[in-house]
Amino acid sequence: MDSPSHGVSLFFLFLTLFSLPPFSSAALRRNPLPKSPSSTSTAASSQINSNSILVALLDSHYTELAELVEKALLLQTLEDAVGKHNLTIFAPRNEALERELDPEFKRFLLEPRNLKSLQTLLMSHIVPERVGFNQERSSSLVRHRTLGDSHLNLKNSDSGKIIVDSAEIVRPDDVVRPDGVIHGIERLLIPRSVQEDFNRRRNLQSISAVLPEGAPEVDPRTHRLKKPAPPVPVGTSPVLPIYDALAPGPSIAPAPAPGPGGPHHHFDGERQVKDFIQTLLHYGGYNEMADILVNLTSLATEMGRLVSEGYVLTVLAPNDEAMAKLTTDQLSEPGAPEQIIYYHVIPEYQTEESMYNAVRRFGKVRYQTLRLPHAVMAQEADGSVKFGQGEGSAYLFDPDIYTDGRISVQGIDGVLFPLEEDKAPEKKSNSALKVATKPRRGKLMELTCTMLGAVGQDSHFSSCL
Repeated sequence: MDSPSHGVSLFFLFLTLFSLPPFSSAALRRNPLPKSPSSTSTAASSQINSNSILVALLDSHYTELAELVEKALLLQTLEDAVGKHNLTIFAPRNEALERELDPEFKRFLLEPRNLKSLQTLLMSHIVPERVGFNQERSSSLVRHRTLGDSHLNLKNSDSGKIIVDSAEIVRPDDVVRPDGVIHGIERLLIPRSVQEDFNRRRNLQSISAVLPEGAPEVDPRTHRLKKPAPPVPVGTSPVLPIYDALAPGPSIAPAPAPGPGGPHHHFDGERQVKDFIQTLLHYGGYNEMADILVNLTSLATEMGRLVSEGYVLTVLAPNDEAMAKLTTDQLSEPGAPEQIIYYHVIPEYQTEESMYNAVRRFGKVRYQTLRLPHAVMAQEADGSVKFGQGEGSAYLFDPDIYTDGRISVQGIDGVLFPLEEDKAPEKKSNSALKVATKPRRGKLMELTCTMLGAVGQDSHFSSCL
Protein backbone atom coordinates (compact mmCIF):
# COMPACT_ATOMS: atom_id res chain seq x y z
CA MET A 1 0.00 0.00 0.00
CA ASP A 2 3.04 2.23 -0.32
CA SER A 3 2.39 2.81 -4.03
CA PRO A 4 -1.39 2.88 -4.62
CA SER A 5 -1.16 4.48 -8.02
CA HIS A 6 0.73 1.49 -9.48
CA GLY A 7 -1.75 -1.11 -8.18
CA VAL A 8 -4.77 0.96 -9.18
CA SER A 9 -3.37 1.45 -12.66
CA LEU A 10 -3.07 -2.31 -13.11
CA PHE A 11 -6.58 -2.72 -11.79
CA PHE A 12 -7.91 -0.12 -14.24
CA LEU A 13 -6.02 -1.70 -17.14
CA PHE A 14 -7.54 -5.09 -16.34
CA LEU A 15 -11.08 -3.73 -16.19
CA THR A 16 -10.57 -1.65 -19.32
CA LEU A 17 -9.59 -4.72 -21.31
CA PHE A 18 -12.71 -6.54 -20.16
CA SER A 19 -14.92 -3.53 -20.91
CA LEU A 20 -14.19 -3.76 -24.65
CA PRO A 21 -17.04 -5.33 -26.65
CA PRO A 22 -16.33 -8.88 -27.81
CA PHE A 23 -15.55 -9.34 -31.52
CA SER A 24 -16.90 -12.31 -33.44
CA SER A 25 -16.65 -13.56 -36.98
CA ALA A 26 -20.41 -13.01 -37.41
CA ALA A 27 -19.94 -9.28 -36.87
CA LEU A 28 -17.74 -9.09 -39.96
CA ARG A 29 -20.27 -10.66 -42.22
CA ARG A 30 -22.48 -8.57 -44.41
CA ASN A 31 -25.73 -10.23 -43.24
CA PRO A 32 -25.22 -11.48 -39.66
CA LEU A 33 -27.73 -13.93 -38.23
CA PRO A 34 -30.08 -12.52 -35.56
CA LYS A 35 -29.22 -13.52 -31.96
CA SER A 36 -31.72 -14.87 -29.48
CA PRO A 37 -32.58 -12.71 -26.46
CA SER A 38 -31.13 -15.26 -24.04
CA SER A 39 -27.71 -15.31 -25.69
CA THR A 40 -27.63 -11.51 -25.77
CA SER A 41 -28.34 -11.21 -22.06
CA THR A 42 -25.73 -13.83 -21.23
CA ALA A 43 -23.04 -12.03 -23.20
CA ALA A 44 -23.93 -8.73 -21.58
CA SER A 45 -23.87 -10.16 -18.07
CA SER A 46 -20.34 -11.59 -18.48
CA GLN A 47 -19.01 -8.29 -19.78
CA ILE A 48 -17.54 -5.58 -17.52
CA ASN A 49 -18.31 -2.08 -18.75
CA SER A 50 -17.32 1.36 -17.51
CA ASN A 51 -20.51 1.64 -15.46
CA SER A 52 -19.73 -1.44 -13.37
CA ILE A 53 -19.43 -1.44 -9.61
CA LEU A 54 -15.88 -2.86 -9.97
CA VAL A 55 -14.80 0.17 -11.98
CA ALA A 56 -16.40 2.33 -9.31
CA LEU A 57 -13.83 1.02 -6.82
CA LEU A 58 -11.37 3.27 -8.62
CA ASP A 59 -13.13 6.22 -7.00
CA SER A 60 -10.65 8.39 -5.14
CA HIS A 61 -12.12 7.37 -1.77
CA TYR A 62 -11.41 3.65 -2.23
CA THR A 63 -8.11 3.35 -4.14
CA GLU A 64 -6.43 1.56 -1.22
CA LEU A 65 -9.12 -1.12 -1.22
CA ALA A 66 -8.83 -1.48 -5.00
CA GLU A 67 -5.11 -2.10 -4.64
CA LEU A 68 -5.74 -4.78 -2.01
CA VAL A 69 -8.17 -6.51 -4.37
CA GLU A 70 -5.53 -6.51 -7.08
CA LYS A 71 -2.85 -7.90 -4.74
CA ALA A 72 -5.22 -10.62 -3.53
CA LEU A 73 -5.75 -11.91 -7.12
CA LEU A 74 -9.53 -11.56 -6.78
CA LEU A 75 -10.26 -9.71 -10.02
CA GLN A 76 -11.45 -12.79 -11.91
CA THR A 77 -13.57 -13.92 -8.94
CA LEU A 78 -15.31 -10.55 -8.65
CA GLU A 79 -15.82 -10.39 -12.39
CA ASP A 80 -17.62 -13.75 -12.31
CA ALA A 81 -19.69 -12.63 -9.32
CA VAL A 82 -20.80 -9.44 -11.09
CA GLY A 83 -22.02 -11.53 -14.02
CA LYS A 84 -24.30 -13.55 -11.71
CA HIS A 85 -25.35 -11.18 -8.90
CA ASN A 86 -25.66 -7.61 -7.85
CA LEU A 87 -22.86 -6.85 -5.40
CA THR A 88 -22.87 -4.78 -2.23
CA ILE A 89 -19.39 -3.72 -1.12
CA PHE A 90 -18.82 -2.37 2.38
CA ALA A 91 -15.65 -0.44 1.60
CA PRO A 92 -13.37 1.26 4.16
CA ARG A 93 -12.10 4.61 2.94
CA ASN A 94 -8.44 5.34 2.26
CA GLU A 95 -7.96 7.07 5.61
CA ALA A 96 -8.97 3.92 7.48
CA LEU A 97 -6.43 1.80 5.60
CA GLU A 98 -3.57 4.32 5.63
CA ARG A 99 -3.61 5.81 9.14
CA GLU A 100 -5.88 3.77 11.38
CA LEU A 101 -4.67 0.25 10.49
CA ASP A 102 -1.98 -1.42 12.56
CA PRO A 103 1.30 -1.34 10.54
CA GLU A 104 2.18 -4.89 11.62
CA PHE A 105 -1.23 -6.15 10.50
CA LYS A 106 -0.86 -4.31 7.18
CA ARG A 107 2.55 -5.95 6.65
CA PHE A 108 1.02 -9.32 7.53
CA LEU A 109 -1.69 -8.94 4.87
CA LEU A 110 0.80 -8.09 2.11
CA GLU A 111 3.14 -11.05 2.73
CA PRO A 112 2.84 -13.67 -0.07
CA ARG A 113 2.43 -16.55 2.38
CA ASN A 114 -0.68 -14.85 3.86
CA LEU A 115 -2.56 -14.55 0.56
CA LYS A 116 -5.40 -16.76 1.83
CA SER A 117 -5.96 -14.51 4.84
CA LEU A 118 -6.07 -11.41 2.62
CA GLN A 119 -8.62 -13.05 0.32
CA THR A 120 -10.78 -14.11 3.27
CA LEU A 121 -10.71 -10.58 4.67
CA LEU A 122 -11.70 -8.91 1.40
CA MET A 123 -14.43 -11.41 0.53
CA SER A 124 -16.05 -10.80 3.93
CA HIS A 125 -16.73 -7.18 2.82
CA ILE A 126 -18.77 -8.20 -0.26
CA VAL A 127 -22.38 -9.43 -0.26
CA PRO A 128 -23.71 -11.11 -3.46
CA GLU A 129 -26.98 -9.10 -3.45
CA ARG A 130 -28.03 -5.48 -3.49
CA VAL A 131 -28.42 -4.08 0.03
CA GLY A 132 -29.73 -0.52 -0.09
CA PHE A 133 -29.61 1.91 2.79
CA ASN A 134 -33.33 2.64 2.73
CA GLN A 135 -34.06 -1.07 2.60
CA GLU A 136 -32.24 -1.73 5.87
CA ARG A 137 -33.54 1.24 7.80
CA SER A 138 -36.65 -0.46 9.11
CA SER A 139 -34.93 -3.68 10.25
CA SER A 140 -33.36 -3.96 13.67
CA LEU A 141 -30.99 -6.81 12.80
CA VAL A 142 -30.36 -8.41 9.39
CA ARG A 143 -27.80 -11.09 8.53
CA HIS A 144 -26.28 -11.33 5.05
CA ARG A 145 -24.01 -14.07 3.73
CA THR A 146 -20.82 -12.78 2.07
CA LEU A 147 -18.76 -14.12 -0.82
CA GLY A 148 -16.33 -15.44 1.79
CA ASP A 149 -19.04 -17.74 3.22
CA SER A 150 -19.29 -15.67 6.39
CA HIS A 151 -22.07 -13.41 7.72
CA LEU A 152 -22.43 -9.67 8.15
CA ASN A 153 -24.85 -8.29 10.74
CA LEU A 154 -26.59 -5.00 9.98
CA LYS A 155 -28.48 -3.22 12.72
CA ASN A 156 -29.72 0.24 13.67
CA SER A 157 -28.13 1.91 16.67
CA ASP A 158 -30.07 4.00 19.19
CA SER A 159 -28.76 7.15 17.54
CA GLY A 160 -30.23 6.11 14.18
CA LYS A 161 -26.95 5.07 12.61
CA ILE A 162 -26.51 1.78 10.74
CA ILE A 163 -23.81 -0.54 12.06
CA VAL A 164 -22.31 -3.38 10.04
CA ASP A 165 -20.66 -5.75 12.54
CA SER A 166 -18.32 -3.41 14.47
CA ALA A 167 -18.10 -0.57 11.93
CA GLU A 168 -20.42 2.34 11.26
CA ILE A 169 -21.65 3.08 7.74
CA VAL A 170 -20.45 6.65 7.30
CA ARG A 171 -21.34 7.03 3.59
CA PRO A 172 -24.45 4.95 2.82
CA ASP A 173 -25.19 4.45 -0.89
CA ASP A 174 -21.97 6.28 -1.69
CA VAL A 175 -21.67 4.74 -5.17
CA VAL A 176 -24.69 3.23 -6.94
CA ARG A 177 -24.34 1.31 -10.18
CA PRO A 178 -26.67 -1.00 -12.13
CA ASP A 179 -24.79 -4.08 -10.93
CA GLY A 180 -24.17 -3.07 -7.30
CA VAL A 181 -23.69 -0.46 -4.60
CA ILE A 182 -20.81 0.69 -2.37
CA HIS A 183 -21.32 1.74 1.24
CA GLY A 184 -18.44 3.59 2.88
CA ILE A 185 -17.57 2.29 6.38
CA GLU A 186 -15.33 3.79 9.03
CA ARG A 187 -12.90 0.89 9.50
CA LEU A 188 -11.77 -2.44 8.08
CA LEU A 189 -13.80 -5.50 9.08
CA ILE A 190 -11.45 -8.25 10.32
CA PRO A 191 -12.86 -11.80 10.48
CA ARG A 192 -12.03 -13.90 13.52
CA SER A 193 -10.05 -16.46 11.48
CA VAL A 194 -7.78 -13.75 10.03
CA GLN A 195 -7.25 -12.23 13.47
CA GLU A 196 -6.29 -15.62 14.94
CA ASP A 197 -3.90 -16.31 12.07
CA PHE A 198 -2.24 -12.92 12.63
CA ASN A 199 -1.90 -13.60 16.36
CA ARG A 200 -0.24 -16.96 15.70
CA ARG A 201 2.26 -15.42 13.29
CA ARG A 202 3.03 -12.59 15.70
CA ASN A 203 3.60 -14.99 18.60
CA LEU A 204 6.02 -17.10 16.54
CA GLN A 205 8.00 -14.04 15.52
CA SER A 206 8.40 -12.96 19.15
CA ILE A 207 10.25 -16.16 20.07
CA SER A 208 13.89 -15.40 20.83
CA ALA A 209 16.87 -17.48 19.73
CA VAL A 210 16.52 -19.93 22.64
CA LEU A 211 14.23 -22.83 23.36
CA PRO A 212 10.79 -21.34 23.97
CA GLU A 213 10.20 -23.54 27.00
CA GLY A 214 12.48 -24.56 29.84
CA ALA A 215 13.32 -28.06 30.94
CA PRO A 216 10.17 -29.78 32.22
CA GLU A 217 10.02 -30.05 35.98
CA VAL A 218 10.01 -33.63 37.20
CA ASP A 219 8.49 -34.61 40.53
CA PRO A 220 11.24 -36.57 42.34
CA ARG A 221 8.62 -38.60 44.17
CA THR A 222 6.68 -39.89 41.18
CA HIS A 223 9.26 -39.49 38.38
CA ARG A 224 6.60 -37.76 36.29
CA LEU A 225 6.16 -34.28 34.94
CA LYS A 226 4.65 -31.90 37.46
CA LYS A 227 1.01 -31.09 36.89
CA PRO A 228 -1.47 -29.05 38.89
CA ALA A 229 -2.53 -31.18 41.84
CA PRO A 230 -6.26 -31.93 41.96
CA PRO A 231 -8.15 -30.67 45.04
CA VAL A 232 -8.15 -33.22 47.86
CA PRO A 233 -11.16 -33.33 50.20
CA VAL A 234 -10.49 -33.05 53.91
CA GLY A 235 -10.08 -36.38 55.70
CA THR A 236 -9.18 -38.48 52.65
CA SER A 237 -6.10 -40.68 52.40
CA PRO A 238 -2.85 -39.21 51.02
CA VAL A 239 -2.52 -39.02 47.26
CA LEU A 240 0.99 -40.52 47.35
CA PRO A 241 2.20 -43.50 49.39
CA ILE A 242 4.51 -42.76 52.31
CA TYR A 243 7.49 -44.31 50.49
CA ASP A 244 7.09 -41.95 47.55
CA ALA A 245 6.89 -39.00 49.96
CA LEU A 246 10.38 -39.76 51.34
CA ALA A 247 13.43 -37.77 50.23
CA PRO A 248 14.80 -39.17 46.97
CA GLY A 249 17.93 -41.27 47.12
CA PRO A 250 20.41 -42.16 44.41
CA SER A 251 18.12 -44.81 42.95
CA ILE A 252 15.16 -42.44 42.55
CA ALA A 253 17.01 -39.26 41.57
CA PRO A 254 15.19 -36.76 39.34
CA ALA A 255 15.41 -37.37 35.61
CA PRO A 256 17.92 -35.19 33.76
CA ALA A 257 16.75 -32.20 31.76
CA PRO A 258 16.19 -32.87 28.06
CA GLY A 259 19.08 -32.04 25.79
CA PRO A 260 21.25 -33.44 23.03
CA GLY A 261 21.24 -37.20 23.29
CA GLY A 262 18.38 -37.32 25.77
CA PRO A 263 16.28 -40.51 25.64
CA HIS A 264 12.95 -38.93 26.54
CA HIS A 265 12.17 -37.11 23.26
CA HIS A 266 10.24 -34.25 24.83
CA PHE A 267 10.05 -32.47 21.44
CA ASP A 268 8.16 -33.84 18.43
CA GLY A 269 10.90 -33.19 15.90
CA GLU A 270 9.28 -35.04 12.99
CA ARG A 271 6.15 -32.90 13.20
CA GLN A 272 8.24 -29.72 13.30
CA VAL A 273 10.28 -30.79 10.26
CA LYS A 274 7.04 -31.53 8.38
CA ASP A 275 5.75 -28.09 9.34
CA PHE A 276 8.78 -26.26 7.99
CA ILE A 277 8.79 -28.29 4.75
CA GLN A 278 5.08 -27.48 4.29
CA THR A 279 5.92 -23.82 4.89
CA LEU A 280 8.58 -23.98 2.17
CA LEU A 281 6.03 -25.38 -0.29
CA HIS A 282 3.36 -22.79 0.57
CA TYR A 283 5.88 -19.95 0.52
CA GLY A 284 6.87 -20.80 -3.05
CA GLY A 285 10.23 -20.88 -4.80
CA TYR A 286 11.78 -23.67 -2.70
CA ASN A 287 10.31 -26.81 -4.25
CA GLU A 288 13.73 -28.25 -5.22
CA MET A 289 14.99 -27.98 -1.64
CA ALA A 290 11.85 -29.65 -0.29
CA ASP A 291 12.12 -32.40 -2.92
CA ILE A 292 15.67 -33.25 -1.84
CA LEU A 293 14.67 -33.38 1.82
CA VAL A 294 11.62 -35.59 1.30
CA ASN A 295 12.08 -37.72 -1.83
CA LEU A 296 15.77 -38.00 -2.68
CA THR A 297 17.27 -38.42 0.79
CA SER A 298 16.38 -39.36 4.36
CA LEU A 299 17.53 -35.99 5.68
CA ALA A 300 14.07 -35.01 6.89
CA THR A 301 13.97 -38.04 9.20
CA GLU A 302 17.47 -37.33 10.49
CA MET A 303 16.64 -33.68 11.18
CA GLY A 304 13.47 -34.72 13.01
CA ARG A 305 15.50 -37.08 15.20
CA LEU A 306 17.95 -34.29 16.05
CA VAL A 307 15.18 -31.89 17.03
CA SER A 308 13.51 -34.61 19.13
CA GLU A 309 16.74 -35.00 21.08
CA GLY A 310 16.89 -31.29 21.87
CA TYR A 311 19.09 -29.89 19.10
CA VAL A 312 18.26 -26.62 17.35
CA LEU A 313 18.93 -26.10 13.63
CA THR A 314 19.22 -23.24 11.16
CA VAL A 315 18.68 -24.20 7.52
CA LEU A 316 20.11 -22.00 4.75
CA ALA A 317 17.67 -22.90 1.96
CA PRO A 318 18.75 -22.17 -1.66
CA ASN A 319 15.82 -21.18 -3.87
CA ASP A 320 14.78 -23.01 -7.03
CA GLU A 321 16.73 -20.64 -9.29
CA ALA A 322 19.94 -21.42 -7.41
CA MET A 323 19.30 -25.18 -7.35
CA ALA A 324 18.72 -25.16 -11.12
CA LYS A 325 22.34 -24.06 -11.63
CA LEU A 326 23.71 -27.30 -10.15
CA THR A 327 25.37 -29.47 -12.78
CA THR A 328 24.93 -33.19 -13.29
CA ASP A 329 28.49 -33.85 -12.13
CA GLN A 330 27.80 -32.11 -8.81
CA LEU A 331 24.78 -34.32 -8.11
CA SER A 332 25.85 -37.64 -9.69
CA GLU A 333 28.38 -38.70 -7.06
CA PRO A 334 27.03 -41.03 -4.33
CA GLY A 335 25.85 -39.02 -1.34
CA ALA A 336 26.28 -35.67 -3.12
CA PRO A 337 22.77 -34.29 -2.27
CA GLU A 338 23.27 -35.17 1.39
CA GLN A 339 26.68 -33.48 1.52
CA ILE A 340 25.29 -30.34 -0.14
CA ILE A 341 22.42 -30.06 2.34
CA TYR A 342 24.65 -30.87 5.33
CA TYR A 343 26.75 -27.82 4.44
CA HIS A 344 23.59 -25.68 4.58
CA VAL A 345 22.50 -26.80 8.08
CA ILE A 346 23.93 -24.94 11.09
CA PRO A 347 23.52 -26.62 14.51
CA GLU A 348 22.46 -23.33 16.10
CA TYR A 349 19.22 -21.34 16.21
CA GLN A 350 19.85 -18.13 14.29
CA THR A 351 17.40 -15.60 12.90
CA GLU A 352 18.03 -12.99 10.25
CA GLU A 353 18.31 -10.34 12.97
CA SER A 354 20.78 -12.28 15.12
CA MET A 355 23.06 -13.10 12.16
CA TYR A 356 22.96 -9.54 10.84
CA ASN A 357 23.79 -8.10 14.27
CA ALA A 358 26.68 -10.56 14.59
CA VAL A 359 28.27 -9.71 11.24
CA ARG A 360 27.82 -5.99 11.83
CA ARG A 361 29.61 -6.23 15.14
CA PHE A 362 32.37 -8.72 14.35
CA GLY A 363 32.80 -8.28 10.59
CA LYS A 364 33.05 -11.98 9.75
CA VAL A 365 31.48 -14.89 11.63
CA ARG A 366 32.15 -18.59 11.10
CA TYR A 367 29.19 -20.93 11.58
CA GLN A 368 29.90 -24.63 11.98
CA THR A 369 27.82 -26.91 9.74
CA LEU A 370 26.74 -30.53 9.88
CA ARG A 371 29.29 -31.24 7.15
CA LEU A 372 32.21 -31.60 9.52
CA PRO A 373 34.79 -30.11 9.72
CA HIS A 374 33.66 -27.42 7.28
CA ALA A 375 32.22 -24.11 8.39
CA VAL A 376 30.42 -21.40 6.43
CA MET A 377 31.67 -17.82 6.59
CA ALA A 378 29.16 -14.96 6.99
CA GLN A 379 29.78 -11.24 6.55
CA GLU A 380 27.82 -8.05 6.00
CA ALA A 381 27.26 -6.95 2.41
CA ASP A 382 24.80 -4.46 0.92
CA GLY A 383 22.74 -4.27 4.10
CA SER A 384 22.28 -8.04 4.25
CA VAL A 385 24.22 -11.15 5.24
CA LYS A 386 26.46 -12.80 2.65
CA PHE A 387 27.59 -16.40 3.05
CA GLY A 388 30.67 -17.85 1.42
CA GLN A 389 33.40 -16.08 -0.52
CA GLY A 390 34.06 -15.09 -4.11
CA GLU A 391 31.86 -16.39 -6.89
CA GLY A 392 30.38 -19.12 -4.68
CA SER A 393 28.77 -16.66 -2.27
CA ALA A 394 25.04 -16.28 -1.57
CA TYR A 395 22.93 -13.53 -0.04
CA LEU A 396 20.20 -13.90 2.58
CA PHE A 397 17.18 -12.44 0.79
CA ASP A 398 14.16 -14.36 2.19
CA PRO A 399 14.54 -13.91 5.96
CA ASP A 400 12.74 -15.97 8.60
CA ILE A 401 10.67 -18.16 6.28
CA TYR A 402 10.07 -20.46 9.24
CA THR A 403 10.95 -19.83 12.91
CA ASP A 404 9.51 -21.89 15.75
CA GLY A 405 12.25 -21.62 18.36
CA ARG A 406 13.95 -24.87 17.33
CA ILE A 407 14.14 -24.77 13.51
CA SER A 408 14.95 -21.59 11.60
CA VAL A 409 14.80 -21.46 7.78
CA GLN A 410 16.53 -18.61 5.93
CA GLY A 411 16.24 -18.30 2.13
CA ILE A 412 19.45 -17.65 0.16
CA ASP A 413 20.03 -17.05 -3.55
CA GLY A 414 22.88 -19.48 -4.15
CA VAL A 415 24.20 -22.95 -3.38
CA LEU A 416 27.20 -22.95 -1.05
CA PHE A 417 30.22 -25.23 -1.34
CA PRO A 418 33.16 -25.47 1.10
CA LEU A 419 36.44 -24.06 -0.09
CA GLU A 420 38.91 -26.76 -1.19
CA GLU A 421 41.94 -26.94 1.04
CA ASP A 422 45.14 -25.94 -0.67
CA LYS A 423 47.42 -28.94 -0.94
CA ALA A 424 51.11 -28.32 -0.24
CA PRO A 425 53.31 -29.07 -3.30
CA GLU A 426 55.14 -32.35 -2.97
CA LYS A 427 58.91 -32.07 -2.79
CA LYS A 428 60.70 -34.11 -5.43
CA SER A 429 63.19 -36.55 -4.00
CA ASN A 430 66.72 -36.11 -5.33
CA SER A 431 68.58 -38.78 -3.37
CA ALA A 432 70.78 -39.80 -6.31
CA LEU A 433 72.05 -36.25 -6.62
CA LYS A 434 72.81 -36.09 -2.91
CA VAL A 435 74.86 -39.28 -3.08
CA ALA A 436 76.87 -38.09 -6.06
CA THR A 437 77.79 -34.67 -4.68
CA LYS A 438 80.26 -34.01 -1.95
CA PRO A 439 79.10 -32.63 1.35
CA ARG A 440 79.54 -28.91 1.32
CA ARG A 441 82.24 -27.56 3.53
CA GLY A 442 81.79 -24.58 5.76
CA LYS A 443 83.13 -21.13 5.00
CA LEU A 444 85.73 -21.36 7.79
CA MET A 445 87.15 -24.68 6.43
CA GLU A 446 87.39 -23.27 2.88
CA LEU A 447 89.30 -20.22 4.17
CA THR A 448 91.72 -22.46 6.14
CA CYS A 449 92.44 -24.70 3.16
CA THR A 450 93.12 -21.64 0.98
CA MET A 451 95.65 -20.24 3.45
CA LEU A 452 97.43 -23.62 3.88
CA GLY A 453 97.54 -24.09 0.12
CA ALA A 454 99.41 -20.81 -0.18
CA VAL A 455 102.22 -22.13 2.04
CA GLY A 456 102.11 -25.69 0.65
CA GLN A 457 100.77 -27.41 3.80
CA ASP A 458 97.24 -28.37 2.61
CA SER A 459 98.30 -31.97 1.96
CA HIS A 460 98.52 -32.62 5.74
CA PHE A 461 94.66 -32.30 6.07
CA SER A 462 92.45 -34.92 4.49
CA SER A 463 89.49 -32.53 4.43
CA CYS A 464 91.34 -30.22 2.01
CA LEU A 465 91.88 -32.99 -0.57
